[in-house]
Amino acid sequence: MMNYIWFFMIILGTFVGIANGRIAEVSKAIIDSTESAVSISIGLLGVMALWLGIMKIAEKSGLIDIVAIILKPVVTRIFPEIPKEHPAISAMIMNISANMLGLGNAATPFGIKAMEYLQDLNKKESASNAMCRFLVINTASIQLIPAVMIGIRASLGSKNPADFVIVSIFSTTTALFLGLIFNNLMERFPMFKE
Repeated sequence: MMNYIWFFMIILGTFVGIANGRIAEVSKAIIDSTESAVSISIGLLGVMALWLGIMKIAEKSGLIDIVAIILKPVVTRIFPEIPKEHPAISAMIMNISANMLGLGNAATPFGIKAMEYLQDLNKKESASNAMCRFLVINTASIQLIPAVMIGIRASLGSKNPADFVIVSIFSTTTALFLGLIFNNLMERFPMFKE
């Protein structure tokens, strides 16, 4: 669906540019945007390589296991309907850990795997309450080190690319708690009870 929306917006923008006699400006904007996208992507390669390397070192050194031990009681408490040793718990913990380090790309495979495990437990077509709760956690994801955002700001010439980190931690924490509270309230309605 998103592909259709983007396609429609691009075609509409092009036709509006033609209708207003500004097709040269549209062409220049396209070229400038693609140039900017490539330079930002190249700048992000270094940041992503650094943090993915740190994540791999953390995994090999056992730091991820320590984070998992710290997060496991919290995750099992948030998801009491999931057995404590179920692989969904491990996948969710890895997803949350990667998101906390600002590694959304590294977190995505763990999130997809966690949803697959949760669907195995679900056995129905609609999302379970646990799936919705995990989606809230994954979407709000507290980021202690928003590496990608720091990389984007650095590649665009920011004098202090990490000056927003405290605000980011506060806003993501607030979003997480409010999302979980709202999700908990919604689960109490009869239509959402499992």
